[in-house]
Amino acid sequence: MSEALNDKAFPVSWDQFHRDARALAWRLADKGPFEAMVTVTRGGLVPAAIVCRELNIRTIDTVSIASYDYDGAGEQKQGDIYVLKSVSSKLRETRGKGILLIDDLVDTGKTATALREMLPDAHFATVYAKPKGRPLVDTFITEVSQDTWIYFPWDLGYSFVPPIAKDD
Repeated sequence: MSEALNDKAFPVSWDQFHRDARALAWRLADKGPFEAMVTVTRGGLVPAAIVCRELNIRTIDTVSIASYDYDGAGEQKQGDIYVLKSVSSKLRETRGKGILLIDDLVDTGKTATALREMLPDAHFATVYAKPKGRPLVDTFITEVSQDTWIYFPWDLGYSFVPPIAKDD
């Protein structure tokens, strides 16, 4: 990740993410009923588990799209879109009608554009949204600036943090 992204870090704890995903379910409750859910692996799996429980959605499919990679310096960067696993043909035939599409975040909109091409009539919901991708989602909980890097709880570990004031 670049130095600029490092300056605007947005760490999200498990508790906060669970609250935000439940808030997303509350916002979606009157938008259905949804016959099925499609979630984007890997980041969409956690909010999908929470939302499908809250909305009692039993039919769940996944789509696997890769867009982030590591450069030579070990920093994450967004590149080309690669569909590693598409949505089932049965769900694609519906064009997304009656389908809830879930992801953790919409960032630049590259992944969201590919998803909209697959399922143009789906209701697309994310927990977090950045300005470039926000027009592509129907429902979200929190907007962060484009230059903010979200640290999801599954990307974090516990470690010692030294106190601000140091003993002399």
